[in-house]
Amino acid sequence: MKRSTGARGFPFALLLACCALEGPGFAQNGAPAGAGPAAPAATPGTGTTNPTLSLGMAELQANRARQALIDFQEVLKTDPGNTAANLLASTAAVELFQGQLAVQYAEKARQLDPRNWKIHTTLVAAYSSAGMKQQRDQERTLLHELHRTGAADARLATGFLVEMFPLGNDRVDAIEYFEPMGKFHTYYRFLVRRADGHRVWEVDVQSDDFDQKSWAAAHATEAAAGERQFQLTGHGDDNQEVDYRMFSGHPDYDDIRVMVVEALRAHPIPGGQGG
Repeated sequence: MKRSTGARGFPFALLLACCALEGPGFAQNGAPAGAGPAAPAATPGTGTTNPTLSLGMAELQANRARQALIDFQEVLKTDPGNTAANLLASTAAVELFQGQLAVQYAEKARQLDPRNWKIHTTLVAAYSSAGMKQQRDQERTLLHELHRTGAADARLATGFLVEMFPLGNDRVDAIEYFEPMGKFHTYYRFLVRRADGHRVWEVDVQSDDFDQKSWAAAHATEAAAGERQFQLTGHGDDNQEVDYRMFSGHPDYDDIRVMVVEALRAHPIPGGQGG
């Protein structure tokens, strides 16, 4: 079993927005690299903290996305050009699986601050939520390009949220890494959360060099074409572990998402409600 490490207690939705507003990227545990949440607090043009915006962020942190969205919309009634409020409203809508609304606010944030590369991390999740795969993949490609050639913090970032989706009574946060992470080369990580945001399980998509070497020796043609052998592994903080399956090919997100959902449904999370 290949394990990962790191605390994952803070709601990912707020981390997503904070990263886009001012964080440097994502750490291996799926949180913004280097720090906890930071309030994106000054309302543009005022230089002071907007109390309703701060209240909405507190609601989002407490996993009350519906009330948070109401707060952000209240800010936007009088200040529609508030980049932070638009971005946070998109984040709340993503968590509520209101994809079209998430796209509306994220695209407005991009219009207001087109040079902020981090807004594209929110656009990926918004387009995913709206089922707009072509736009989602365009944003993913752009993020990978910015990671290779963009600003210093873009090059330092390690990954981004691709999607939030429901699974039974739980929610899954799907994270994509720019480069395989850690000793076992994690390409994607799927965090399973309860309704209160508590992370109870995760599934890692890994392809370590040791397994790849033996697989490539037996599948030279496929390996030469860039294919690899992957493993889906699941575990929780209580040391319970599951080896789900092996597969080979290219790490296509949509194919892997299907495998992860099938694995979680076929092997219920210990103490879980998903299904």
